[in-house]
Order: sequence, then C-alpha cells, then structure tokens
Amino acid sequence: MGGAGLIGGLLAAAPAFAADLVKAPTVEQMGTMVSKGDTAWMLMSSVLVLMMSIPALALFYGGLVRTKNMLSVLMQVFMIVSIAALVWVGWGYSMAFTSTNTPWPMLVGGLDKAFLSGVTSTTYAATFSNNVYLPEFVFVIFQMTFACITPALIVGAFAERVRFWPLMLFMVLWLTVVYFPIAHMVWFWAGPDFLVDAPKDAGYLWDMGALDFAGGTVVHINAGIAGLVGCLMIGKRVGFGKEATPPHSLTMTMIGASLLWVGWFGFNAGSNLEANAVTAVAFINTFVATAAAALSWAVVEQIHHKKPSLLGAVTGAVAGLVAITPASGFAAPMTSIYLGLIVSPICYFFVSYVKNKFKYDDTLDVFGVHCVGGIVGAIATGIVAAPSLGGQGVFDYTIFPAGVVEYDMAAQVWKQIKAVLITLVWSGGVSAVLFYAIDKTIGLRPSEEAEREGLDLSEHGERAYNY
Repeated sequence: MGGAGLIGGLLAAAPAFAADLVKAPTVEQMGTMVSKGDTAWMLMSSVLVLMMSIPALALFYGGLVRTKNMLSVLMQVFMIVSIAALVWVGWGYSMAFTSTNTPWPMLVGGLDKAFLSGVTSTTYAATFSNNVYLPEFVFVIFQMTFACITPALIVGAFAERVRFWPLMLFMVLWLTVVYFPIAHMVWFWAGPDFLVDAPKDAGYLWDMGALDFAGGTVVHINAGIAGLVGCLMIGKRVGFGKEATPPHSLTMTMIGASLLWVGWFGFNAGSNLEANAVTAVAFINTFVATAAAALSWAVVEQIHHKKPSLLGAVTGAVAGLVAITPASGFAAPMTSIYLGLIVSPICYFFVSYVKNKFKYDDTLDVFGVHCVGGIVGAIATGIVAAPSLGGQGVFDYTIFPAGVVEYDMAAQVWKQIKAVLITLVWSGGVSAVLFYAIDKTIGLRPSEEAEREGLDLSEHGERAYNY
C-alpha cells in the first residue's frame, strides 16, 4: 500500500501516544494531525504509480510483442487502468478497506463505502505513525493506482492471443473476487482507529503478522499466478515454437522499463503513507536492489550466452523491483543489494529453462519475473527485516506501547511462506474458474485468422504504425 510500513515514527512516538489509546481521536483532532507535506508526498506518489501503468507498463509490454499486436497491448493496459479506477471507487475501496457489515471481516470488506459513501473532504485515514492522518481521498487515490496496475500486469502472460472485451470482463471480476480480498487480508488494519481496535478485525494476513510493505503478495504474486493460469488455459500462440516472435522495439521496452523504475519510488516509498525516515529507507532500498538485479542478470547472460543483452538488463531491473517491493521498508540497503543479486539468477532460471522445459507460452514472462520474483522477495522479507541484519524489525500494535518485540526470523519466514501459499492458492484457483467461465460463455481466444492478422486490426481496426 501498500502497506506495512508500520515502523519508523511509530517506534519513537510510542510513549507519548500511550495515553491517547483509550479513545479514538475526534474528526476535528484528526484534521489537526494532517501534514501538508505528507499529503503532497502521497499525491505525488500516486502520480508516480499511475505512470507505472500508463505509459510505462504499456510501453514495456508493447515493445516486446510483434508489430501487428503493439496497439492491442497499449489499448488493453490503457483501458484496464480506466476500468479499474471506476471499479475501485464503485466497490473496490470499500471491499478492501472496511470490515463492517461483512460475514468475513478478516477476509474481505463490506460495502459501507461503496461509491465512496461517507468519504468526504473532512474524513481521514490513519497512517502508521503516532497522531498522523491523511485526508481519506488521498488514501483512496493512492490505493486506486495499485488497483489499476495489478490487473494490467496479467495481460503480458497471454499477450497477442486474447479478445479485448472478454479480457475487460475478466479484469472486473478478477479485481472483485481476487484483488480486493487479498488487499484486504494483507493491508487492512481497521481504519482510522486502528491503534485502538485493530486486533479484532484486521485482515487475516495482517493479523497473522505477514509483512508486505508495498505489494509482493497483493500485486506481484497475485498477478503473476493469474497470468500463468491464463496462459495455460488460453493456450499457446499460433506458431509458437515454430515461428520467430522477436520483440519489435527494444528501444520502447527500455523506455518503459526506465519509467517503471522511476515510478516504483512512488510505489514503494509512497507505501509508508507519509514522508519520514522509513520513506527514505524504502526509497534507497528500491534504488540499489534494482541496480544490483540489473547487473546480476547481465552477468548471468554473459556467463551463459557470452553476451549481455539489453532485454536481459531491463528484465533483471524489473525482477529487482519486484523482489524489493515487499521488503522495501523493512530491509537495509546492503541486504537489499544482496536480494537484488540473488533474485535475477532465480528468475533467469524460470524464464530460460523452466518455461522451455514445460513449454508454456508465458509471452512476456509475467510468471517468471513477477510471480517468482515476488515469491523470492516475500520470503526474503522475513530474513532482511531482522534487526541483526540492519532491518527494521516488527512492531506489535497489540502490546502498544511496549511496541517492538523480539524478532524471530524463523517464525517470520514461516509467516511469509504461509502468506505466499494463500495468495497462490486463492488467486490461482479463482482465476482458473473465471477464465474457464468466460471462455465457455463468450470466448477468450480470437480465431486463428484474426490472430495471424494481428489483434491491432482484428480487434481494433487500426495499426500502431502506418507507413
């Protein structure tokens, strides 16, 4: 949110806030706790995360497909962002960040704030620090950008072979029954009075103690496993393995990857929900982990193919961004570098060997980079968060103001593994049901003739390039 940057200012402020725990602040008091600096930072972070979708992800993916499908990828990403924004304010925000009037408050929120009911310029959302609040609209906006980019990541797994409107329907349903519940389980801490009564109705994975600072489970594993399921159920591209399918513009892909890197500072550092020292920790960790992962991928290619490629370097950078996401506010810069160095060889193995071994057509390696990289980062978060390694440790709000608890690395890693498994099972299983239902009713796959012609013309009646 992403989300679990619950340390930092919280630790220093514990004694001063102890007396305030007996009651939640009034609306007037919340208003005095709003910082213009925090508000400006969060709105800027929202802009950066939106940029990650359009144009960054669209350009990154678009450059990797063939010319005849370039425009279709741009259109898919652009419209997913548009639709997801409307779904978010319609019912997504309420399902992710409320817990009342729902039979399963630890699994998914209710509809009390559907269509932003009750959200006004005078309502507020808590951050993770002492006596700091954001205007609720700011929190809605920031979280909306996460809901926009996550489903857009999925399309890379089956790019060049999916019909437009059935895909849009899938995305609405997937957001509703997969993304919003997972976001609720990982990031819901019970709203503006979370320090008073969070333990009774926090999200299941949050309450379990799983750490996900900015979306390793919610965004990357969630989207990555859905992409794998989609590419398996939709099937391989016409001519897969027999016809050459080189990227049509690595220049465009490099531009997209670079914009992703810049935007990711809003994604990770913004997930602290305010501008303080932990924000800077997340920022520098994001920077160095990405740099290390890009270098690591290039070195692996040099060893394996005797030449480092631009495609490999930018893919490594994205793998580093993915892996550091859940750990960004918990790790230290040096351990973040190690994480970046480690994740690229693992993702490279899945992209270059596992995919070829099992012959699944994950067009743009969504599973190999986002899901695998997300798993590596999520599990490693339990290690790099350890204070003995320079990490931030864990704050236990259930024993406030005693606060910081002794860090048990093995126990935390096990919590991280359980969070990964729950996300894989829920997202993978429900995504399979959705893909099957839509395919058997209105059909997901274009005809072979339309696919050979290219989706730019067959689905949209126009070309990305006119010579």
